[in-house]
Amino acid sequence: MNDQLVILFSFVESSAVLAPFLFILFHILRQFLFIPVAVVCMAGGILFGSLLGIAYSLIGLLLLSALSYVLFKKIPKTYEKLIKLKQKWFGHRAKLTVGQIAILRLIPFIHYQLLSVCLLERTRNFKDYMKGSVITNLPLVFFYTVFGQFISRFTPGMIVMILLALSILFYILREKVIVMKWREFFQETS
Repeated sequence: MNDQLVILFSFVESSAVLAPFLFILFHILRQFLFIPVAVVCMAGGILFGSLLGIAYSLIGLLLLSALSYVLFKKIPKTYEKLIKLKQKWFGHRAKLTVGQIAILRLIPFIHYQLLSVCLLERTRNFKDYMKGSVITNLPLVFFYTVFGQFISRFTPGMIVMILLALSILFYILREKVIVMKWREFFQETS
């Protein structure tokens, strides 16, 4: 993975005019290279500075969200696999709020497309999905682009405290009402 980032840095530095477009394209392609979103956002902060890094990363992630929406609609088997993964991780009846999805996106080891599926379940149409994508991607992009250079200096105790604070915030932002149908409540277990 370090070799891929070195190649990215050298290529972006050599082609200054194309660099923003290539970086945005790299955001879309990074999922196939198994590179975490946080690493690419940090690289954007290093390459372009905080303000442009945030803008380019947000554009790249929004294009990725739009592409994911189309692919989820066109390839239902992939969508169904991610739904099963969501049920395995969060439970059968879990319906995450937009705030919870935004917080989970800050945790690097949570699957990005899984959270996109959770957001898709929460929204009614493409416009609502994209609005939710902006809301959930903005904290991720801001945090990792601006504070990316400082994250490497965090002590393990500080990382645990941040994860604990995110867990508490995740609990506070949960949906407090669960609607369950009569048949689901009295469903027989086999």
